[in-house]
Amino acid sequence: MKNIAILGTRSLSIELCSIIDEVDGHHVTGFVENWDKDQMPSVLEGRPVYWIDDLESLPRGTQFIGGLATTFRDRFVRDVEQKFHQPTFATIIHPTAHFSLPAIAGEGTFIGVGSIIGSHTSLGKHVLVNRGVLIGHHTTIGDYVTINPGANIAGKISIGSHTYIGMGAVIIDKLKIGNHAVIGAGAVVTKDVPDNVLVVGVPGRIVKENIEGK
Repeated sequence: MKNIAILGTRSLSIELCSIIDEVDGHHVTGFVENWDKDQMPSVLEGRPVYWIDDLESLPRGTQFIGGLATTFRDRFVRDVEQKFHQPTFATIIHPTAHFSLPAIAGEGTFIGVGSIIGSHTSLGKHVLVNRGVLIGHHTTIGDYVTINPGANIAGKISIGSHTYIGMGAVIIDKLKIGNHAVIGAGAVVTKDVPDNVLVVGVPGRIVKENIEGK
């Protein structure tokens, strides 16, 4: 049995708790908070909440996974790496997801209920794939990418690190999406997207520049 500690205490973390408990051989042993010690709950979903400085009190062998949708969750991961000796980050694929071999998922990546990952696709570290996401074949997704429910990413796509894909967004095949970009909910992306921009609409258009993810 793998003990899992979820980084975060907000609504997505609570949802992940119930989902991870459905995965054979996994048990959520608690949550971790790094934001406001005075305001954090002591118990969540019947599990203890640990302050970031108290990680050594977790059960031996506990693995971590991010429970925040923001692409800035890399800061939480760095906190854990600095304060906990050689942490291990879990890679979790829900049993109802279809993960086509030889696809690859990096450490700390979560693939949610009903998602489909195409053949020869590569997901980086700490990627969040929410429920019902479709990712086509031969697609490459960078670290700390967030893909929200119902997004449809076609084949032979490249998505840079720390990019946020909104709910129900569609990205057609053979495109390159930059780093730290945001694709708005329901957007239909028909051409390459540069780094650090917000894209919305049908067809997708750039409406804001110089952003840093979401």
